[in-house]
Amino acid sequence: MVTTKQFTGSPEDADLTRADSLAREIFSDVANKWAFLIIEFLGERTLRFSELRNEIEGISHKMLTQNLRMLERNGLVERKVYPTVPPRVEYTLTEPGQALRGTVDGMCGWAQHYLGHIEASRRRFDA
Repeated sequence: MVTTKQFTGSPEDADLTRADSLAREIFSDVANKWAFLIIEFLGERTLRFSELRNEIEGISHKMLTQNLRMLERNGLVERKVYPTVPPRVEYTLTEPGQALRGTVDGMCGWAQHYLGHIEASRRRFDA
C-alpha cells in the first residue's frame, strides 16, 4: 500500500519544493551527451531531422527522436511541420533553449580548459 505524507509547510516552501523537484528532473533530462550536442547544433541554426542526424556523429535515429521529444516537451526545442509531401519538419531552439545553450557552452569550455588536469588526475587516481 502506498501512503502519502501530508505537506505541512507554507505555500512558499511548497513552491520551493516543487521548483527544486522540477530542476532536478530537468537536469536529469538534459544532462546527457546527445541533448548537449542537439542544443549545440540547433543553437547555430534551424535544422531538419536528417541534417541534425548527419551533424551528430554516432547518434541513432531512435536516440535523436527520443531526445528531440524530451527537449520539445520541456519547451527547449520547437518542432515545426510544413504541410508538404513528404512532410518537412524543422527543429529550432526556443528562447529558454538558447539560454541553456549558454550554460552548455560554458560547461564545454570548462571541460576543454581543464582537460589536461582531469586526464592527469585520472591517471594518478587509477595508478
